[in-house]
Amino acid sequence: MTSGIDGAAGVPPRTSMSDWQTLRNDLARQGYVATADLAMALHIAVVLGRPILLEGAAGVGKTEVARALAQARDTQLIRLQCYEGLDAAQAIYEWNYQRQLLAIRASAEDGQTGRSVEQRIFSEEFLLERPLLRAIRQRVAPVLLIDEIDRADEEFEAYLLEVLSDFQITVPELGTIRAVTRPIVVLTANGTRDLSDALRRRCIYAHVDYPDRETELAILHARLPQIEDAFARQIVGFVQALRKEELEKTPGVAEMLDFAAALAGLGVNDLTDDPLRLQATLATLLKTQADRGQVPTEVAQRLAGKAA
Repeated sequence: MTSGIDGAAGVPPRTSMSDWQTLRNDLARQGYVATADLAMALHIAVVLGRPILLEGAAGVGKTEVARALAQARDTQLIRLQCYEGLDAAQAIYEWNYQRQLLAIRASAEDGQTGRSVEQRIFSEEFLLERPLLRAIRQRVAPVLLIDEIDRADEEFEAYLLEVLSDFQITVPELGTIRAVTRPIVVLTANGTRDLSDALRRRCIYAHVDYPDRETELAILHARLPQIEDAFARQIVGFVQALRKEELEKTPGVAEMLDFAAALAGLGVNDLTDDPLRLQATLATLLKTQADRGQVPTEVAQRLAGKAA
């Protein structure tokens, strides 16, 4: 492993392990209310220079952790969205084939051929950086978000392990590119498939669940401070009750915030005042026709009454 990279093996941590509360406060200033367990896990990952794996249901705010962390550290967020069929070329680098072809034609017109042309077209000028390569070439360590790693194939996961082990990438035409700085790596998973033991061993781990009532209320106050406390409690109580219904897609924190913003925009300040407007704003929470059918007006009113 290249020496001199922050957080690399053998490099003493620059931050005390007891400073996790500072990170928690920094995240809160960015509007992300982290539990003590999550803040501690993030802090340990940063101090030890290890990736952190965040697991939990869709919509609980795993991706938002990486965004808030990048903002808190005033650094770039680089995101790799994983999906089935993702390969190294799409995640690491590609050659700009169209520009290479144009360069070859231009060289041929100028009478240039052979090795000199080959060296030119396989140079930095024609290299397209994808998220993994871009992340290790930043002067200021970025936050690298590898989102929904469980959607990628096992073959890609195995390749990713090599990158996370050495933080270097080999481009055959250019040689080995070593990390300038070591990115803060955040991986998220929704439970689409089981991840390998090797990947889990490499990472610090945290499970992110739906927030409890008071935490979700704090999130709402942080993002939409104009909403009065009594109404905010009603909104959170309604959404948390809605999550207990038999739904295909349980509404997450982001949907709760959209719901609150829609209500505020319509001038609603009590969920029991106007059944029609309440039903209309459920479009922010319920994202399938089946779920809309599960929560007709009478059900919404029942939940609103309990939340009040």
